[in-house]
Amino acid sequence: AREIYEQIVRQVRDPALLEYTNQGFFKVRIFPIEPRSTKRVKISYREVLNSDNGLYEYLYPLNTEKFSAKPLKEVSINVDLKTNKEIKNIYSPTHLVDIVHKDNHNAIISFEEENTKPDIDFKLYYNTNNDDVGISLLSYKTGNDNGYFFFTASPSFIIEDRQIDAKDITFVLDVSGSMAGEKIRQAKRALLYCINNLNSNDGFDIIRFSTEAYSLFGDIVTATESNIKKAEKFIEDLKPVGGTNIEEALSFALKEKGNSNRSHMIIFITDGKPTIGETVDDNLTKKIEKLNKESKRIFTFGIGNEINTHLLDKITEITKATRTYIAPNEDIEIKISSFYDKVQSPVLSNVSLSFEPTVEILQTYPRTLPDLFKGSSIIVFGRYTGDGSSRVTLKGTVKGERRSFTYKADFANNDDEYDFIPPLWASRRIGFLLDHIRLNGEDKELVDEITQLAREHGIVTPYTSYLIMEDEEIRVRRNELTDHFQTLPPAPELRREAEGDYDAMKEKSGDRSVTVSEEFQGLNQATNYAETKQGSGRMVYVDDNGHQQNLTQQVRNIQGRAVYQSGKFWVDSELQKSKMQKQKRIQFNTDEYFKFLKDKPETAQFLALGQNVRFLYDNTFYEIYE
Repeated sequence: AREIYEQIVRQVRDPALLEYTNQGFFKVRIFPIEPRSTKRVKISYREVLNSDNGLYEYLYPLNTEKFSAKPLKEVSINVDLKTNKEIKNIYSPTHLVDIVHKDNHNAIISFEEENTKPDIDFKLYYNTNNDDVGISLLSYKTGNDNGYFFFTASPSFIIEDRQIDAKDITFVLDVSGSMAGEKIRQAKRALLYCINNLNSNDGFDIIRFSTEAYSLFGDIVTATESNIKKAEKFIEDLKPVGGTNIEEALSFALKEKGNSNRSHMIIFITDGKPTIGETVDDNLTKKIEKLNKESKRIFTFGIGNEINTHLLDKITEITKATRTYIAPNEDIEIKISSFYDKVQSPVLSNVSLSFEPTVEILQTYPRTLPDLFKGSSIIVFGRYTGDGSSRVTLKGTVKGERRSFTYKADFANNDDEYDFIPPLWASRRIGFLLDHIRLNGEDKELVDEITQLAREHGIVTPYTSYLIMEDEEIRVRRNELTDHFQTLPPAPELRREAEGDYDAMKEKSGDRSVTVSEEFQGLNQATNYAETKQGSGRMVYVDDNGHQQNLTQQVRNIQGRAVYQSGKFWVDSELQKSKMQKQKRIQFNTDEYFKFLKDKPETAQFLALGQNVRFLYDNTFYEIYE
């Protein structure tokens, strides 16, 4: 196989096949192919999936589709997963997949994309066990740096009613004059959907607010049939009029008692800014913090663009919840009801995670774990020091009692197999830091860290690209950086647009403010590569040859770090921070080139990038040139 790959590369002068030199291949002859005809090739094969501590990995070589002469009209993958033990923790780090559970032993996983040229392989992970909650952990560590880990936990899909915990939920709806028309009609339908899907032992209340706030029941009541009917009548009679008194509405909600043995969430729906009562952001959030003695989570839903995103995002930050924005052309009912479906059936609340005794855990994201619900997963990315075997314990409350689930995990000392972990951790860290700067003001140390992480891990967004380009321009002027090591092309129009996006962080309302909020949360919650490319549609520029390029398509993650296409060269991000002892130039497509590949097969992914590559390997700076 190696000889055939080498022969093809020599003939067509395209090194892209080199990343497959250590793999076998399937050879088939299709003849004849009549003009304007179609031939369909169907291949069936068997493969034994490897297991790592109970976690299985399936890889489909979707990356080969990049050899297509033009974008593929449609790419789809459908996985019909059937197992003897219960399926837990289905996860793809490479693609945004849809997961449909048929039962505890059968799930359908699908991915679909149109007009695309895939450039990464499709990876799917899952584990199987019959525990109430399945736990998995993978780690990545090279050199002397701290390691990275990925943790996931999910419950069984089919759960008996006795296993589902009750919840308390307060719905807080803005009925000010600006909600008139279709907004109030959709919001009312969303509330009706939620209350009609409450579990029989749940507690709830509805607070409507405009100039003043009013609570339907005055406190949490059980979701009995009679209380549901009262709530339906209350919702149907709502009329939009008056101002926006957010202070009083949330004060009412936070003072409700509920059941101290179960989680209490607040769903807060508004389309405006506070106009009555406390209207200063900091004063309002301080009051919310003071009143929130029972650690209730306030999930905010902002409707339209004329909302104070900084206020809503600060509320979710201090109450450890999430925010959702609903654009003018989006359906309010669909957004709110789909959120409610996810939180309808709690399995584990007040969740915590502990590790002992051999490792120290650092910088985990999310910072606070969400509750675990039926049909959902908890996904955590973090860093660690130390290595070896460790006990990982997930704790949570079920029906007022604390339960523990313990998993024996191995934290690697030197293992680069799961190289998807570092960039996804970096995405979450960057999203967290950008949000902090946006809501609390710029800090040079945080800006420097964002710049370094984004460059190292290839998290290229309109915001991070601006910081990288600005940093590299300064370093070039100071003669601290040569063009050999620049990662991003000096594209003036792209820099100007990126600077505008970065400045939009300061805006508190308007469509740009909403976009910034959504994209930062997307980075902070990324579970796959696709979600790290926030704002990719705004990363277009024209290169020196007059061709339109998208910056996000000029970044590859190889062996846990980023490589950038800058001009005709692919440049390893590691070159900017490493002190190189040796340098070596090798001409592409020569005997020396192929001998180098044979002697150092680990470099195949770098060589496959193109005819001109600069990368660091084994403390040596290599330059491949044509």
